[in-house]
Amino acid sequence: MSDRFHFTVHARDGRARSGVIHTPRGEIRTPAFMPVGTAATVKAMLPESVRATGADILLGNTYHLMLRPGAERIARLGGLHKFMNWPRPILTDSGGFQVMSLSSLRKLTEEGVTFSSHIDGSKHHLSPESSMEIQRLLGSDIVMAFDECPALPASDEAVAKSMRMSMRWAERSRDAFGDRPGHALFGIMQGGVSRDLREESAQALRAIGFDGYAIGGLAVGEGQEAMFGVLDYAPGFLPEDKPRYLMGVGKPDDIVGAVLRGVDMMDCVLPSRSGRTGQAWTRRGQVNIKNARHADDPRPLDADCTCPACTGYSRAYLHHVFRAGEMISGMLLTWHNLHYFQELMAGLRDAVARGTLAGFVAQFEAMRAQGDIDPP
Repeated sequence: MSDRFHFTVHARDGRARSGVIHTPRGEIRTPAFMPVGTAATVKAMLPESVRATGADILLGNTYHLMLRPGAERIARLGGLHKFMNWPRPILTDSGGFQVMSLSSLRKLTEEGVTFSSHIDGSKHHLSPESSMEIQRLLGSDIVMAFDECPALPASDEAVAKSMRMSMRWAERSRDAFGDRPGHALFGIMQGGVSRDLREESAQALRAIGFDGYAIGGLAVGEGQEAMFGVLDYAPGFLPEDKPRYLMGVGKPDDIVGAVLRGVDMMDCVLPSRSGRTGQAWTRRGQVNIKNARHADDPRPLDADCTCPACTGYSRAYLHHVFRAGEMISGMLLTWHNLHYFQELMAGLRDAVARGTLAGFVAQFEAMRAQGDIDPP
């Protein structure tokens, strides 16, 4: 296996691409969906089960891991891969997004962010340099530059000020990351829904030079139409030969729309969070297993799905164990959701490779328009 991180585009269909990100810990097939393992675990799933769904890479959360159990402890125990028993690639976010959500508990300066832990109120400081050091201790394969992500809506002036500081932080992140063969650093484009600010941000990132480029500051309250409006042009501002990562996205129709617009990587807590709250994602849209209509239904969630929830259990059983508060409910529904998301990604990759993406998307939309199967 090569010790060098690099990206190969194998096929294109319109603006969509399919390819492979090569890392020392394994290949990542793109377009890729990354399950989120916030605290060194994808909730309700064993690592080998996550791999069985088709995932090539997981996302770990710098903010949560630095607070508990601590990056130094994870390093002493052999790094994040060994700690969580996931030998394949891991991407860690920088902590910036979580700190943004703690607006009432933080102080933001040019140097970085001082904040209070949501766990015990203890004071902590994150800067580009400390974020790079924490992610180095974790041992992640793909490291994210430290940035600030303003919540939308926000004034153009506020978005511009935030973006320009994030670009200064990006340069500091690059300097602090240094030369780490086999590991990659991604810069993060900001700029809200302003085309001019997005272009300015992309130019700044390209001048610094990164191994991949993320599109940040979306899926933060602006709505799908505005997000797609930005994605109509933002990926084109980024280098053709580097991976493009849309952060925090999303629902199946968000994913399809992003791939159509040239995005290579995505992540979201949605499949696992939905699974724990009784929501299943299927070819025919969302199913709320809590609803009484499922109580006597002997059929599976999706007759064409090969996940354990669909091949071994009925809707009636899934309804029962959710209502009873049994642990197996979140386990089965999370497995199903992750399986569906990875199956969707495999379908998109195949369609791009075959040049049949338009037909795949038309079928995807037609199936969802049918809605869930009628009650028995």
